[in-house]
Amino acid sequence: MKVSILNGRLVDPASGLDLAAGAASALHVADGRVVAIGDAPAGFAPDRTIDAAGCVVAPGLLDLAARLREPGYEYKATLESEMQAAIAGGITGLACPPDTDPTLDEPGLVEMLKYRARGIEGTRLFPVGSLTTGLKGEVITEMAELAEAGCVGFSQAMAPITDTQVLMRAMQYARTYGFTVWLHPQDPYLARGGVAHAGPYASRLGLPGVPVIAETVALNTIFDLVRVTGCRVHLCRLSSAAGLELVRRARAEGLPVSCDVAAHHIHLIDLDIGFFDANCRVDPPFRSQRDRDAIRAALADGTIDAICSDHTPVDDDAKQLPFGEAEPGVTGLELLLPLTLKWANEAGVPLATALAKISSGPAAVLGVPEATGRLEVGGPADLCVFDPREAWTVSRATLLSQGAHTPYVGRELEGRVRMTLVGGRVAWERTAGARSA
Repeated sequence: MKVSILNGRLVDPASGLDLAAGAASALHVADGRVVAIGDAPAGFAPDRTIDAAGCVVAPGLLDLAARLREPGYEYKATLESEMQAAIAGGITGLACPPDTDPTLDEPGLVEMLKYRARGIEGTRLFPVGSLTTGLKGEVITEMAELAEAGCVGFSQAMAPITDTQVLMRAMQYARTYGFTVWLHPQDPYLARGGVAHAGPYASRLGLPGVPVIAETVALNTIFDLVRVTGCRVHLCRLSSAAGLELVRRARAEGLPVSCDVAAHHIHLIDLDIGFFDANCRVDPPFRSQRDRDAIRAALADGTIDAICSDHTPVDDDAKQLPFGEAEPGVTGLELLLPLTLKWANEAGVPLATALAKISSGPAAVLGVPEATGRLEVGGPADLCVFDPREAWTVSRATLLSQGAHTPYVGRELEGRVRMTLVGGRVAWERTAGARSA
C-alpha cells in the first residue's frame, strides 16, 4: 500500500529533523517503508493521502515495559486488548517483561508469544526473557537459546536475585554473548513489606515504607558487578535523586549502563496517595517532590535514556482493597505520550527532546533492527501522528486497556494520537471522536 502524509509537522529526534508543515514535511510510504520525505518519487501514486494538518508526524513510540498479561493472567488483560491499547497510544513497538505464568524462561514460550502477537497484527512485540528459571534467582536460563527465539534482553522483572553469585554468573554469561541484562534496582530486604515511600507522609498514614537506600544499595551492587563482568546493564524504573546521582557517576566512569523511568514518576509524588488511593499503589512507590524534581532534571540532562509506561493492568478485585493490600500497578500505554508531552510543556523542553525519550532513546536500549525509533528513507514506516493540543479526559470509557486503573482517571491531558502506522499499514485511526482499527 502506498500512503502520503501531508501538512503535518515532521519531527524525528534521531536525526534532528524538525520540519514545519509544508511541502518539505510531506512523507511518502510504500511497501512498509518510508520512500521519500518532501517530494514524492517519480511516478508515485498513493493509494491513500492523509491530511495531518495541526498534527505532528513522528516515529512510532517504543515502550520498554508493558505487561500484556499473557500467558497466565488473562483475567487481568489479554494480548488483544493491550496491543489495541498500545497502538491507540501511538506505540509501534514494546518490550514485555518475563513475569508471565509460566515465566518466559523457555524458547517455546517465547515463540508462542510472538506467534500470538503476529496473529493480532498490532504493535511489534519484543519479549524480555527470564534471567533465571522461573524468576527464582537460582538457576540461570539458556539465554542464547532464548535470544534465538526472539528475546531482546534478560531480566528478573520485579523478582530479586538475593544470591549475588548467581547474578554475577548471569552477567558473565550475558557479557559473553553481548546480551543486555535489565535489572530493577531494589534491595529486597530493605524494601520488604513496604508499600509507600519511606518518609513523613507514609508515617502519618501508618504505611510501611520503602526507603531510598533500597535503590542505592542495589545500584552499588550492580555497578560493582558491572565493573567485574563488563556486562551491559539497563536499569529499570529508577525513582530517587540519590539513585540518579549514582547513575551519573557510573556513566562518568564509563560503565555500560542505561536507565529508564516510568511516565507516572515524572509527575506524581508520595502526597498524591491522598486518602489511600489504591490507584497510586505502584512499585517503586511515588517518592518525594525532591526525587520527582531530580527525575525531571535527569531527563533533561540526558541521564535518563527513556520514559516507559510500566503498563501493568490490574483487575478490580486486586485493586479495590485497602492501600497496603492492593496489587501494585497502573495502566499506562495510552498515557505514555500525553504524560511525556505534559513534562515537556511544564519543563520548557523542546518537543524533539521529549519525543526522543519514547522513540530513539528506547530504540538504543532495545538494539533490534525492527525498532529503529527514527524516520529515514528506506526505514520501516512505523509512525505516530498526533495532535499535541487535543485535550481529553481520562476515563474508563476513553481507555482500551482492560486494566483501567490509573491515578489520571478524571484528569484532563493534552496530546492525543490520531493515527498509528505499523510497517506502512494504518493500524489505528481516530476520526471525529470515533475510533477504528
